[in-house]
Amino acid sequence: MNEPKIRFKGFRGEWKTSIIGDIATFSKGRGYSKSDLRSEGNPIVLYGRLYTNYASVIESVDTFASLQNGSVLTKGNEVIIPGSGETPEDIAVASAVEQKGVILGGDLNVLTFDQEKISPAFAAMSITYSNTHNELSGYAQGKTVVHLHNSSISKGHISYPYIDEQQSISTYFQHLDALIQSTTKKIESLKQVKAASLQSMFPQDGETTPRVRFKGFEGEWSICPLKYFAKKSTEKNISMDYTKTLTNSAEYGVINQRDFFDHDISNDDHINGYYVIHHDDFVYNPRVSTAAPVGPISRNLLGYSGVMSPLYLIFRVNGINKDFLSYYFKTMLWHNYMKLEGNTGARFDRLAISDEQFFNMPICVPRDEKEQTVIASYFTTLDRQITLQTQCLEKLKQIKAACLDNMFV
Repeated sequence: MNEPKIRFKGFRGEWKTSIIGDIATFSKGRGYSKSDLRSEGNPIVLYGRLYTNYASVIESVDTFASLQNGSVLTKGNEVIIPGSGETPEDIAVASAVEQKGVILGGDLNVLTFDQEKISPAFAAMSITYSNTHNELSGYAQGKTVVHLHNSSISKGHISYPYIDEQQSISTYFQHLDALIQSTTKKIESLKQVKAASLQSMFPQDGETTPRVRFKGFEGEWSICPLKYFAKKSTEKNISMDYTKTLTNSAEYGVINQRDFFDHDISNDDHINGYYVIHHDDFVYNPRVSTAAPVGPISRNLLGYSGVMSPLYLIFRVNGINKDFLSYYFKTMLWHNYMKLEGNTGARFDRLAISDEQFFNMPICVPRDEKEQTVIASYFTTLDRQITLQTQCLEKLKQIKAACLDNMFV
């Protein structure tokens, strides 16, 4: 049966299958590259942005260029497919351009469908997500860079229902895409707020008061060495009570090694020499990276104990709000000290610093413990919102993927 597994109520019957060349006409975009982009002018779509910036329906364009002799402009509702890409799977994607007067750059295949038979939005989605996508991917030619030509696209097959069902399907996915896009923007906005707050709500180098402060708090913060409230943990896994090996990732913090690498790096033969890290313990990983230029300091929030390589420095904290200290270590305030006192030596990917130097690290702390708590609470709330929005985004993507698998032929 040539029909999808899931349909909106009221629609039935088999879908029609046509050769694309029988229901569409073909043309090409022309000229233009990134160097031609301007801050204003005619809206323009370059083929590379179909992979990164646009959904199946392009409702607005955010790049501009000046008109040239021979520029190809949309009349509205064209379907565009990139002519070049990195892989066959990537190249067979399409977007419908609703707007008139949009410049179409070079290396774009331009399809104009018979709109009495198939809507541009539905056609773009079908080319990207249905069996049509797999067929067109098979026509792609090349190795390092693959190409897809109009002559090949015209031989492809596309299945479609009556126009009213097409419109219901495309409207549904446009709503889903809008939700995904708005949720993504919320996450980006929250992360920007967090990054700005980490800069403004902690004193900068050479300062003892933050630039932004909660009402009711005043006065300078204290500067004291980390050793005032932190002590190195030297508990080893000699009795093999703990079997989960943890790692400290610059991006994800303290996580199970198996979750990070998809397999165990350590083995039972030598984890008895590893150090035990309990819930709420902190750990310094001396491995440097772009994300952590002096290595990350993270806190074990997994809710259980594990073991870590002797290369890591584990320490326990008392006499300071642990949430506050966690967020302090997400700032760059301690980086200069580490760069001055530590060295990379022969290993450019690892910072060497003695325990004494590490625990002498100066930490700038509010004298009022209530201020520590308020700051920590603020960032905890921000992180909770980021997590909730991220979970929402993943759920929306899962719903979309499941629907795409079942609502096209």
